[in-house]
This record gives sequence, structure tokens and C-alpha cells, in this order.
Amino acid sequence: MSATEPAPAVILLGPSGLATARRAVAALPGAELHGFARRVEQADVRFDDTAGHLAALFLAGRPLIVLAAAGIVIRILAPYLGDKKNEPPVIALAEDGSHAVPLLGGHRGANRIAAQLAEALGGAAAITTAGELGLGFALDDPPEGWRVEPGEDVKNVTAALLAGDPVALVDPHELADWLRGGPARFDSGAALKITVSDMAEAADDITLRPQTLAVGIGCERGAEAAEVAALLDQVLGAAGLSLLAVACLASLDVKMDEPALRMLAAEMNLALRFFDAACLERETPRLANPSDSVFRAVGCHGVAEAAALACAGAGGELIVTKTKSARATCAVARAPTIIRPHLLGRGLGRLWIVGLGPGASAWRTPAASAVLARASDVVGFSGYLDLAGPLPGDKRRHEFAIGEEEARVRAALDLAADGREVALVSSGDAGIYGMAALAFEFVEREAAAGWRAVEISVEPGISALQAAAARAGAPLGHDFCAISLSDLMTPWPVIEERLRAVAAADFVVALYNPASRRRRRGLARAMEIFAAARPQDCPVIVARNLGRAQESVRIMALGEFDPGTIDMLTLVMVGGRETRLIETGDGRRVYTPRGYGARPTAETPKRSLP
Repeated sequence: MSATEPAPAVILLGPSGLATARRAVAALPGAELHGFARRVEQADVRFDDTAGHLAALFLAGRPLIVLAAAGIVIRILAPYLGDKKNEPPVIALAEDGSHAVPLLGGHRGANRIAAQLAEALGGAAAITTAGELGLGFALDDPPEGWRVEPGEDVKNVTAALLAGDPVALVDPHELADWLRGGPARFDSGAALKITVSDMAEAADDITLRPQTLAVGIGCERGAEAAEVAALLDQVLGAAGLSLLAVACLASLDVKMDEPALRMLAAEMNLALRFFDAACLERETPRLANPSDSVFRAVGCHGVAEAAALACAGAGGELIVTKTKSARATCAVARAPTIIRPHLLGRGLGRLWIVGLGPGASAWRTPAASAVLARASDVVGFSGYLDLAGPLPGDKRRHEFAIGEEEARVRAALDLAADGREVALVSSGDAGIYGMAALAFEFVEREAAAGWRAVEISVEPGISALQAAAARAGAPLGHDFCAISLSDLMTPWPVIEERLRAVAAADFVVALYNPASRRRRRGLARAMEIFAAARPQDCPVIVARNLGRAQESVRIMALGEFDPGTIDMLTLVMVGGRETRLIETGDGRRVYTPRGYGARPTAETPKRSLP
């Protein structure tokens, strides 16, 4: 799986296919096992609604390998079929592994995945697309490291090759080995022509772009992305080179936190690689413009030329020497073979701060599961890592004890700064009393090398207050807030001031960290404050172990609340003066009306804001 591809999901509906499903997960880098909750106990992600789960994954662009009859998969996904150019790969896999059938996205990876599965499972890939079946390749889905010039006549050339007609192949450096050795006939005198070239001008019927070019970039601190992009366009344009043949951008590692380079790589969908000064200095004998002033500044005699050559390898050549703009430099090198950026230098580290939800796998977002599948390292409190379940793939698990929040955040940042893809997990939502704020605080206040170069993303999860509200009804139908009663980070006088304010303002209040073995008085004092401001029959929700086997949700009146029954696994939610408790056919429910104060009636017109 490349850095930009979503993780494949292997879907298992029953226990009989478990062994095959596990082998399929092992055969596909980054894949995770999704199991039907009532029949599959051991899975990375468990689900209750098969049709809804498959549809959500499909619409999210996840490759799907479903251990089920092809007809079942087709019927589930049929309502969502539209643009075939954007559909993810979908494969039906026999429970015994005997057949892998690409159903959708054959030229978007399904045929390749089916072939991988067939090889790993000892089965057969039921490839039906004409190009791969008859020729062994698909011109519109070239191998990694190749691109086809958009809008070219792939259909006619493929049809000619399938009919046995000759096609000319212009490949002066004999890079396109994947086209040769099969039944395709190539004749230099044929009318139809395939050209392999890194030059910008598109030629003949099909132009294939081998990614043999590496662009080295140097820039001053704070250079504008627009300037660097304009310089790259100028360099490629003047040399007549195609952007589609560029495999990566490269620079010195002290530029890892340079926004211009990140923006340029993202805009052009190119890998971004970095080398230390010692590595670039080894390229000095091959530089066209070595500079003593650059050496004094950064420890190597060139950045743009050296970085391009480092990517191109020992057999590469510098084809565009250093070109300058006001604050940036650019150079281009050509490699004798396809460049594999992920094997070169060092990439940008990435840190995802992930909310797992309250605990139930059904309450974990597909995005959070995708992060766990993609990450190389997963960091967290051991209890949260247990919530995450078995980690797919060959991942490193970094466990920390409760109370070691700072240590786990620093460890996650250090791993990401080393170029790894790291998931730092929290229960609930990582941005609500979770690890996200602490990570950003460390990046701001501490000058640890490499932390500011890390790409940090926060993946939300279902918070405890959302889960408790959903279990109880709709208590958060109007304004609400959350307050932590832990005085480890916030002095108690500040907490009490906030409690008084929200009690007077009539917010529905979710109380996090309500009590522990040592902290008992704070919750009792909080309830005294609410009792003074709200009626004794005001509903209170006590939710413990949400989303887990020992889940308990109790609803009671404020006057009946007993602080002695509360611990750190519990969330307490206190209703407002308008919050209602009603009896329904399936028990008690709590809601807070969306309207507040006087209710509109037939005689009273609705009020609106001016």
C-alpha cells in the first residue's frame, strides 16, 4: 500500500472463512479484518449492519475484499455505483480462498489485489478485463512508477494489440519491460504507436511517463510556495520535461518543516524526501555548481543538485543544473531506472491523534480504523490499546501506564519526528480531555528537534457525553457544556467558579472525571451547587463503561443522586431546568426541548431572532 492509498478492508460474515480472511489480511499490506459482530468475535472492526457497513466503506474509497457470494456484494453496492473512474476496488473472495473475483475497479487495483490474493492463498484470480486477460497488462493502469498521459487513445491501441495487430513501441532506454514478453506484437513500422518518454510533448497515440526524474529544491526559510512552484514550472518548461515523469521532490532535512515544500508536494501529489547534510555532501564530485558558502551554512556544498542526484542514484545524471529564483533553487536529475521514493532518504513523519470512541467497535469511525491500519506505530495507555483490539499488520505497540500522559505524547512525537507514521490513541474523542491538546502544547512550548516537521492530524471519535446522551435519549437538545472535576490540572476554586456559572446559566452539564478513590468531595460539592439552582426532580444520567460489556446507564432525579456510587469509569450528566424525563414503551428517556422558555401555541406566534 502506498502512502496515499486507503487501507483494504477484508469483510468476513461468518466464522467458517476466518482462516482465509486472516491469510488475506496478511497478504495485503495495511489491510484490516472487519467481522459481522454476531458471528465473528475476533476482528479489527466489528459491525452489525452488513449492507450499511459495506456501503460506508465503498463510499469512503476503501478497497473491499468480501468473503461472500459475488451476487450478495453486487446487490449491496448496486445503488452506489456511478463514476467507474472513482470507484474503489471490490473483490469477492471464496471462503476457501480458491477464487478471487474482481467485481469493480479492475483497473483501479482490483485485478492486482486479486492476483496478490491468488498467489498468497493458492487460488485463482478470475480476471475478466480484456487487456490483462489477453495481454498481461493494462495500458490505463500501468505499474507503480508509471503514468499514462491523460486523454490518450488507450482503447484503440489495446484493441489493436488484442486483435494481434502490431503496434510500434518507442522505448529508447528499454524501461517498459512490463510491456514485453507477452503476446503483444510490437513493430517499429506500425501505424499505432506507444512512446515511452519523460519529455513534455505528448507523441503519437499513447505516451507513457516513466517516473525517472527527481527534482531537488533548496529555499530560504519562509519562502513562498507560489515562488517555489513557479520556479519548478519554469525549470520543467525550459527543459521540456513532463511533470508526470517526476517521481519526487527532495531537499535537505533541515527543510522538513518548510511549509512551501509541503504545499508544493501536496498540490502536485508528489512524494517528498529529505537527506541529511552528510549524505548530500557525498554527491559533491557530481555537482555542477558546488558552493563553499552553502557548505558553511548547512554542511554540504549543494542542496538542489545534490538532493536530485541522491534520488537518481549512482547511475543518475544531472540534466538541469541549479536554477535560481529570488529565494529558491531547483535542479533535476534523471535515473536510469524507475525511482522508488519510499526507499530513499527520509519522509515526513506523521502523527494521527485518534479517538477510539467509548469502546464498542461499532462506535469507532471508519477513519479511525483506517489510521490504525496504516500506522507503523501505535502509542497509548495500555487499556486504550486493548480497546483498539488486535492491531493489523506488523505494527509496533508502545504501551504506557495510566498517568503517563506526557510520556506517551513525547514518545509519539519522537517516533513521528523519526519519519514514522504514528497513531496516538485516546478513548472517546482525542480532542475532548484527550491527548490532542497536550501534543499541540508540547509542539508549541518545547524546541525538540523534528517535532515541528511532523504532520499532525486529529481523528475524532464518539465522546462519552455523546454516547451517554444517545443511551438516555436526547438530553443535549439545547445548550450544554462539559466540565472536568479533576483538580490535577485545574485548581478546585476555578472548577467551582465554572460550576456556579453554568448552574446559574442553566446549561445541561456533562461532568467528566467525576470522582476517584482520592477525589470524593468535589462531586458532592458540584451536586450541592446544582441542587441550589435546579429543581429536585431535575433528571441526572449516570453512565458507566459506555460501549463495553459492563455498560450501565441509570436515570434518576437530582434529589436521589448518591455521589458514593461514582468512579472514574462514570460520566455524570445533569439536566437543566427545562430537561424532561418521560416514560416510553421501552423505559425512561430524557430530553431537553430544542425551544427554550415559553412554548409557541396556536395563540402565541413563534419568536425569532431580529
